[in-house]
Amino acid sequence: MDIKRFKDIGKQEFMRRAIEIASDSIDNGGGPFGCVVVKNGKIIGEGVNNVTKNNDPTAHAEINAIREACKNLNNFQLLNCEIYSTCEPCPMCFGAIYWARPSRVYYGSNKIDAERANFDDNFIYQEINKTPETRRIPMEQLLKEESKFLFDKWLNIDKIQY
Repeated sequence: MDIKRFKDIGKQEFMRRAIEIASDSIDNGGGPFGCVVVKNGKIIGEGVNNVTKNNDPTAHAEINAIREACKNLNNFQLLNCEIYSTCEPCPMCFGAIYWARPSRVYYGSNKIDAERANFDDNFIYQEINKTPETRRIPMEQLLKEESKFLFDKWLNIDKIQY
């Protein structure tokens, strides 16, 4: 049997699991997104979109799956893990994925498909490139000099690097 083909079948099964939990999420009042985190061929974390269900704007499928996987690994990084998401990650999840450091991400639908379903994350990508004061939600820097000491303090303690 072709080993690559066999590996692809495993990938498809993990994506099907993400699709299955997303469909169940819709049936149970959640959003249409699902995500699984896999390490060594085993699912170590699952998550669905519970933003409106939990009144939590950060309760995206990827975030929930990353939290569960990290808890199960007892580690804040997902080294040598793969993420399977039913949709291309939004900017928040994109950032969380990079902080978690998995080896690869697979996704089903893309951000254009999500936009057609009224999930328009594209404006956030555009906002990131604007100067803070011209963003839709204006941002203003305050007490910069007083805040900078925190980084000096951080640099001078014994800590886990991330």
